[in-house]
Amino acid sequence: MAIGGWARKAIAARQKAADLRWRRPPELKVLPAQGTPAVYYLAPHLAEPAGGVKVMYRHVDLLNEMGIPAAILHEPTGFRAAWFDNTTRIESAESIRLHSNDILVIPECYGPGLSLLPDVRTYIFNQGAYHTFDLIDLGTPGAPYSAVPQLQGILTVSQDSQELLEFSFPGVGLWRTRPVIDEKVFHRGPEPGRKALAFLPERRREERHQLMHMLQARGVDWDLVPIAGVTETGVAELMRGSAVFLSFSEREGFGLPPAEAMASGCYVIGYPGGGGREFFDPAYSAPVTDQTSFAKTVLHALNRPLDELIWLGAKASEQVLGTYNVEGLRSDLAAVFGDLT
Repeated sequence: MAIGGWARKAIAARQKAADLRWRRPPELKVLPAQGTPAVYYLAPHLAEPAGGVKVMYRHVDLLNEMGIPAAILHEPTGFRAAWFDNTTRIESAESIRLHSNDILVIPECYGPGLSLLPDVRTYIFNQGAYHTFDLIDLGTPGAPYSAVPQLQGILTVSQDSQELLEFSFPGVGLWRTRPVIDEKVFHRGPEPGRKALAFLPERRREERHQLMHMLQARGVDWDLVPIAGVTETGVAELMRGSAVFLSFSEREGFGLPPAEAMASGCYVIGYPGGGGREFFDPAYSAPVTDQTSFAKTVLHALNRPLDELIWLGAKASEQVLGTYNVEGLRSDLAAVFGDLT
């Protein structure tokens, strides 16, 4: 039986209400200024892998190494992201007491609930610029950031996101803090990748399904390697074992998976997703804009000698690891928080 219009509206309203509840930041207590200010990154407590959470953990680790006290705030006591190795300092949002001279860094996903933030110096860490206005109704100038009590500025992760946010929030300070590709995890292996196409199955499902049918119709018989349900180390191993990675990025602030695939030695073909345009260099990868060009580009690549794809993957690895490293991020964080030292 078909679902009527009113039923669809009711389902959509329930989904929106549930989403808004998830986007309500926890209640945080603020005491008078005291001692050395600390930086706290409020992070969602997600059991499944989420690149944005890992990026926040890395910021906290590096700030502590730089002599700036920092910690991750998770709402439930005792929670820690377990899908990648870390010893990051964690505090519970349920029990922490901020001081008015501390700094709170909050991700853009809490957008609709930012008016509930405490009166403390705040930076928005916007890793998903294309999702900034999700669930934000039109009508409030400067929404959602106009409601933040002591907004110090916005941090973001790519040139593309910086341009979008600068246009959307004129006059607000904005800093790019580049992502880091962990070369200890994502790197080329001793053996070249085999004739396999690796991809993340949760992105652009319909387009992926269509692409696989298009390639099948042209007789492509390379192995397919969906990457899901494995640890970060497992992701890297699957990428290293594949000569080609198919990118289904969409509305990405940066797009870690294709960058990590390049670091692992893959020749990457597919959608840059917005933020990925800065590292999807046609000299060693193949950005596409539509399904037909995607299929044609894959077919053309698979008809090239495997050694040629391996060489291009090696070039991509060198370029990505040379750009997105710890020293680059250290410099970026110093530009934002250096005064705290």
